[in-house]
Amino acid sequence: MTTTTPTRLGEGIDRVDARVKTGGRAEYATDAAYPGLVHAVLVQSKIAAGRITALDAAAAEAAPGVLAVISHQNVPVLHEAPDRSSSLPPPPLRDDRIRYHGQTVAVVVADTFEQATEAARLVRVTYAADPPVADLDHPDAEHDHDPFGTDGGTGDVDKALEAAPVRVEHTYRTAANTNNPMGPFATVACWEGDHLTVHDCTQGPSRTRADLAATLGVPPEAVRVLAPYLGGGFGAGLRTWGHTVLAAVAARQVGRPVKLVLTRKQMFTSVGHRPDTKQTVRIGATRDGRITAIDHRAWQSLSMTDVNYEPVSHTSQSSYASPNITTRDVQVRLNVPAPGSMRAPGDAQGNYALECALDELAYELGMDPLELRRRNYADEHPVTGQQWSCNDLRACYETGAEMFGWARRDPEPRSTRRGRTLIGYGMAGTSFFFYQADCAARVTVRADGAAVVESSGMDLGTGTYTVMTQLGAELLGLPVERVRMVMGDSALPAAPSAGGSGLTAAMGTAIHTASRHLLQSFLDLVREDASPLRGVTLDGVRAEGGRIVRTDDGRGETYTAILARHGRDALSAEGSAESPGQDGAVVPTGPYAAKFAEVHVDQDLGVIRVARLVTAAHCGRILNEKTARSQLVGGTVGGIGMALLEETVTEPHTGRIANPTLGDYLVAVNADIPRLDVRFVGRPDPTNPNGTKGCGELGIPGTAAAIANAVFHATGVRVRRLPIRIEDVL
Repeated sequence: MTTTTPTRLGEGIDRVDARVKTGGRAEYATDAAYPGLVHAVLVQSKIAAGRITALDAAAAEAAPGVLAVISHQNVPVLHEAPDRSSSLPPPPLRDDRIRYHGQTVAVVVADTFEQATEAARLVRVTYAADPPVADLDHPDAEHDHDPFGTDGGTGDVDKALEAAPVRVEHTYRTAANTNNPMGPFATVACWEGDHLTVHDCTQGPSRTRADLAATLGVPPEAVRVLAPYLGGGFGAGLRTWGHTVLAAVAARQVGRPVKLVLTRKQMFTSVGHRPDTKQTVRIGATRDGRITAIDHRAWQSLSMTDVNYEPVSHTSQSSYASPNITTRDVQVRLNVPAPGSMRAPGDAQGNYALECALDELAYELGMDPLELRRRNYADEHPVTGQQWSCNDLRACYETGAEMFGWARRDPEPRSTRRGRTLIGYGMAGTSFFFYQADCAARVTVRADGAAVVESSGMDLGTGTYTVMTQLGAELLGLPVERVRMVMGDSALPAAPSAGGSGLTAAMGTAIHTASRHLLQSFLDLVREDASPLRGVTLDGVRAEGGRIVRTDDGRGETYTAILARHGRDALSAEGSAESPGQDGAVVPTGPYAAKFAEVHVDQDLGVIRVARLVTAAHCGRILNEKTARSQLVGGTVGGIGMALLEETVTEPHTGRIANPTLGDYLVAVNADIPRLDVRFVGRPDPTNPNGTKGCGELGIPGTAAAIANAVFHATGVRVRRLPIRIEDVL
């Protein structure tokens, strides 16, 4: 089959859901309303380690409007996740043990939010506290080695480092960061008999349905999860957290629909965060800049009983050509809230350490940092020897350098100034891993000639509604205005969660397949007709202008004519996509980018400002230039925050998060953001029929390293921890 020439695909059209959102008509979880709706409020622990010795709920239960107080003393049986890799954390309220400060110890349900809030204050909890283990370097912390099964490499790193004429070895640290979407997470749960409907801030309705069914012990078909819109997520919605489970439990216990909304402070303890890391990087090289060895070891924090898939050092297995590579990851169990995915998990921290070490090696060699990266471009996967499916990182280097004016840079640190302002230029290369999970979609053409595309996957704000509408329009040969995308409902064909920069490839491939099946269904329908399409195969037609057209002579019919002749109101077809294998001669590859930063540092005050940031990115075929650019810009803003502002501070002696408000936890705002230039380069990726690569995560990795390297160039001070503070450069 030949589809129409894409007239709207790739074009940066406005979001199809823009008017719905700006008009206040988008339904978020907190907007869900039911007759008799009541409210739940969490009670959280005031210690980080120990045991509950007494929990007195009498005063709360006697308070006005209170319907229930649920704690470990009376919670029904909740089932454990079937395996450690599940998105389902350990059940809440499972026993009297306290594992972190802010752990939920009870939930209060009352007629109004105010009554539930007041009653929550009346729950009296007595603890037997233990000293917390809350620091990555704590001597009593338990270590999990190779927790992801990703440790590995090639060659003999120690021998190669010993023989290397030039070596660098340094330790880098990154702070814990907290997802702070604009919309605090919320759940509304309603039971009708044995059937549960949940409105939730999830990035995966299908995943949350499976998790709720598993933990509540009910069939998956008895649960429906709705998440058509989300007020941001950054990965926080990839797991089914305890408050979602408790809302469902509370609704069943009181026999009424329950709404549970987290406070901003509770967002710091209840929906994951990016774990802090300590990383040691050793690199050996020849004097002409050929890397002969890379050794990358990473330690990251983990909660006491949960899991978190976040390989940090793994990025160093595939970033640069080297005959000797070793990567090792260790998770350190602490009395801290459960970490979870935060945009570019693992790669954001690992790329920072590797790219800063590359910059240090360049100065050790007296070589341009860009030239060092050019010389060590990996033509194939350095460890496995597989060919890349599509890697245009070289084009990113060249385009980004030209856009930035890198060749005009004086390489000497502290060489460029304007009055009291020290000016620095830094760069970094980056990539993000390939990810695509199984996905299904359904495509329908109605009797009026309009189409509906459906899948349970959701749009957390990245533009999925828009790009999938454009894709459906192209594949069916319809104007964008005649296609409607429906998502965010677990009752629709199953889709993976929106995460890992993998949904566009997965859902796009499923829609591609479904569209082909639908066109085949139309051809089957006219098989016995006098239609000009009679007897034509799928490879002999294309879709354009609301018609199916023969490619040999241009004759065809409209969808509406075929459906009317056969008395059909609509025709539908489903399609699916499977994750491509990773074990062939060609390895599917994710996106790439080169980033260039200019920073200004006040030499007296130490204030650091990013003055300019250029990104040249290879993301395969771009379905919508506007939304894709927005992804890169948004991620880059997060990278600036990671480099200079964001840090979740945990008190080592109490385990309490000291800055759980947006007044104390600093994020980048308009005044912190300079001009951000983004340009897309490179070819479509042949891994999927639409040629796409993910681009949602790519904004963050590389940004922090480029800024840190620019700070060194400006000041001559090498700061090996994030965020970089004023006092670090004074």
